Amino acid sequence: MFDKLKAELDSIMARDPAARSRMEVYFLYSGFRAVRDYRRANWFFRHNMKLIARWISQRSRHRTGIEIHPGATIGKGLFIDHGMGVVIGETAEIGDNCTIYQGVTLGGTGKDQGKRHPTLGNNVLVGSGAKVLGPFRVGDNARIAAGAVVLTEVPDNATAVGVPAKVVKVNGERISEPPCESLDQIHYTDPVEEKLTNLDKRLSELRNAFEEFENGAGI
Repeated sequence: MFDKLKAELDSIMARDPAARSRMEVYFLYSGFRAVRDYRRANWFFRHNMKLIARWISQRSRHRTGIEIHPGATIGKGLFIDHGMGVVIGETAEIGDNCTIYQGVTLGGTGKDQGKRHPTLGNNVLVGSGAKVLGPFRVGDNARIAAGAVVLTEVPDNATAVGVPAKVVKVNGERISEPPCESLDQIHYTDPVEEKLTNLDKRLSELRNAFEEFENGAGI
């Protein structure tokens, strides 16, 4: 138990430059507290004591501002940075060593039964204010930009940007930096802006070509 606790603390310290000590993380980090509360609630939920499980999760929500349904499945090393406004739904699944920032929602899209929340692979980063909605998978090492609204599957080693989010692959290869060293949420190329820029460039080329034709033909 203590080895697991130490590993959780060390994973947070590796990803947060503001963390000064394990003691600071243990006592003062709301994300760490919320995950610990979730693990207790999840034990009761899995043992069919759902009222107690929900009581623990709601109490944790009031204390931390982070709402994690006790029925969610969360792997090791989850780091919820700051965390205010984070919502993780009942059938959400989160792999190992994922990072989630404030205002993130892992939610559903309606009143469907069964699996209705997203699945995050390992080493996934979800930026501030991002919404991932629906029962699809976000692949290993994927990155969701801040403010993105993701409504469809994201492949492994890819980045999703925009509203609705578009996928930008990283050369079709694994992200070279380890997850703890690659936490940029905002410096991504916006695929919509890039397409508009290309269209504007093409329009200028056609305009210039037409003007040269007019001048050459003496129109």
